[in-house]
Amino acid sequence: MNRNVLISGASIAGPALAYWLGRHGFRPTVVELAPALRQGGQAVDFRGDAHLTVLERMGLLPELRRIQTGGSPMRFVDERGRTLLDLPAEFAGGEMEVLRGDLARVLHEHSAPSTEYVFGDSIAALTETACGVRADFRSGISREFDLVIGADGLHSQVRRLAFGPEKDYVSHLGYYAATWQLPNELGVGKGSVGYNVPGRLASVGADHRDPARAGAFFVFASTELSYDRHDPEQQKRLIADAFSGLGWEVPRLLDSLHQAPELYFDSISRADVNTWFRGRVCLVGDAACGATIGGMGTGTAVVAAYVLAGELARAQGDHRTAFARYERRLRTYAEGCQAGGDRTGKFLAPATTTGIRLRNTLLSRRLLLNGMLKLGEKVSSTVTLPDYPTDPSHVSR
Repeated sequence: MNRNVLISGASIAGPALAYWLGRHGFRPTVVELAPALRQGGQAVDFRGDAHLTVLERMGLLPELRRIQTGGSPMRFVDERGRTLLDLPAEFAGGEMEVLRGDLARVLHEHSAPSTEYVFGDSIAALTETACGVRADFRSGISREFDLVIGADGLHSQVRRLAFGPEKDYVSHLGYYAATWQLPNELGVGKGSVGYNVPGRLASVGADHRDPARAGAFFVFASTELSYDRHDPEQQKRLIADAFSGLGWEVPRLLDSLHQAPELYFDSISRADVNTWFRGRVCLVGDAACGATIGGMGTGTAVVAAYVLAGELARAQGDHRTAFARYERRLRTYAEGCQAGGDRTGKFLAPATTTGIRLRNTLLSRRLLLNGMLKLGEKVSSTVTLPDYPTDPSHVSR
């Protein structure tokens, strides 16, 4: 029953779900707008028993430990480069940190034997029929599937097509974030060094693979902006305007921005969907309950993929039963993790000089810092993971 499943999105949640569906004997197809797997990207982290247990059950833990970054310490400085706050690697890196591109590659490799991957295309329309869903693709082809899963992030196309416009589900949290690559002419080392003024953060850190390269990470407070998400030159102007006139190394970093061939720019936002499924369409990961930064989205996506596939297998493909069980089991957990993203912008770029000073003072106290780390581990582990038996004849490698 309902073995033919279309998944939109080949970042993290999509390949993780495809892996587990394949292990349970389903036939997943993953469609991705990008022409190939996206390389590079920011580091992502896993923390707590739930995240690591799922990775262990996937057989990925040893491989990911071999390619982990070792964490990303954070240092905040004043305009003259004097250190104001040092945060250890585990603060941002959790118990295990890997580059997003590396994680996507590993998930793709392990899911590919049982998954059809279609790159360079996307879903243009969905029509539910008596016994399935017809998907019309941008390429012009149409195909029938039993179920469709939106694993395509905060700006989910599947959610827009099946649930309604993005404005009904995504809330702006008052900040924007940008990242880009540049030569490491500043000679920064492992981790990142950042400079704050009220409502703004400019930071840079060495590339985890190539110390001759670096990555800039900027955050700034703003009301919701109107801009073309497919126009990087317009986005670069917005960033340059927001950081114009600042000291420290900001002018050099902005100079590199104008030469950067690739730019990530997005609002810090959260997605809240009152029901994660409609008919034969279901959402997973950030599409259902995501936060741009700081909401443990990667770990939650991996856990959600495991549970959704497991419930579909337990219900023998009965999507009505499986989708409802999946949401009941995970909603409270996902929302608890997501709540951390509400504080990310305020932590990285406090709105006032007093707020910056208070953050630096409080987090310089090791006892308080340890308490925050333990709280993060506790929140990420507040879910009971069932043991979903898999078909031994369906293995990934």
